[in-house]
Amino acid sequence: MIDVQRLAVLREVSRRGSFNQAAQALHCTPSAVSQQVAALERGLGAPVVERSTRGVTLTDAGRLLVEAADAIAAELADTQQRIARLTAERTALTVATFASGGRRLLPSVLAGFAADHPEVELTVLEAEPEESLPAVREGRADLALAYHFAGPPPARPGDRSGLDWTALGEDPLRVVLPRRHPAAARHRERPEAPHLAELADQRWILGCRKSADQLAHHAELAGVELRICCTATDYEFAQSLVRAGIGIALIPEIGLSRHPDLVALPLAEPGPRRHLGLALARRRRGRGRAARLAEDLASRLVAGGTGED
Repeated sequence: MIDVQRLAVLREVSRRGSFNQAAQALHCTPSAVSQQVAALERGLGAPVVERSTRGVTLTDAGRLLVEAADAIAAELADTQQRIARLTAERTALTVATFASGGRRLLPSVLAGFAADHPEVELTVLEAEPEESLPAVREGRADLALAYHFAGPPPARPGDRSGLDWTALGEDPLRVVLPRRHPAAARHRERPEAPHLAELADQRWILGCRKSADQLAHHAELAGVELRICCTATDYEFAQSLVRAGIGIALIPEIGLSRHPDLVALPLAEPGPRRHLGLALARRRRGRGRAARLAEDLASRLVAGGTGED
């Protein structure tokens, strides 16, 4: 294999016409230049220069090598400039997301966005809405995939939140049961959503504390009191406890694991649900490259809705 460094030395010898002048240009000794050229010749098995008292001239093989060295040097210089431009134009974009939304909604959208915008340095932060929305408002994130439960969205036109909110759709909470559970069997025979009162005697596993608040609210509306046996902070963990027969769980639809041993049933209306959306800083909308890229990414999420990847 031809050594690229030795090619560079030969190229300098060709340009300067002597080992001494090439050595000065390369900041080394004439002996070092001579050794590099000799090593190149040994590797090729052919002379690349002809030495004389008047200096050195290239052989046919040497001329071919210098042509190749010129092409390589040009390609490397062009690549260096392109890398410099790429680095100079690189824009940082930070996306905050809650865990289940990030796992189910973001990957395919981010993959398409990264392919179309290779100059963007993407950072993803996992954060619940109470953390991600202030991060967008304060400039620590460019946009947030977030949610809220019943009531108004976290930002409305003209309010003082400093945010613009774009609704993505609803994420209903489902009751997750073992496939052999009697309620699952009844649903197969009579596919109607069960009322919460029908499941009041069950042990309940909650995937997060916010689910506990929602379940308590709907249990109060139904006039029942539920037995909570576990409040977890991870939906996968909660569903693993359901598979183990510890109880049944209340899980948002986009947090479902789709395990063959589990069944996810809707609750009769009005059932608990999350409302998904995107938050952008109002002061940055349309201003600057990062803001425009954030809007591009937001439009992709809106187009994708709450469908699974």
